[in-house]
Amino acid sequence: MAFPKMSDIQDLDDDQLREAIVAVKKELFQLRFRQATRQPVKSHEFRHARHKLAQLLTLEHQRRRQHGS
Repeated sequence: MAFPKMSDIQDLDDDQLREAIVAVKKELFQLRFRQATRQPVKSHEFRHARHKLAQLLTLEHQRRRQHGS
């Protein structure tokens, strides 16, 4: 499974972007919870979720800088 691309998320509006950030944070929490309770977890899911979160936060930061200046 390939990493998501920035071009996939750039067409989101600000509200959708915030909702996507919250959803990925919840997904990471669920993955950590499953790992802590010794349920089966695929390790690559952590990497993909962290990568997607970083992309979303980067896009949010870029938009804030554009609107602020």
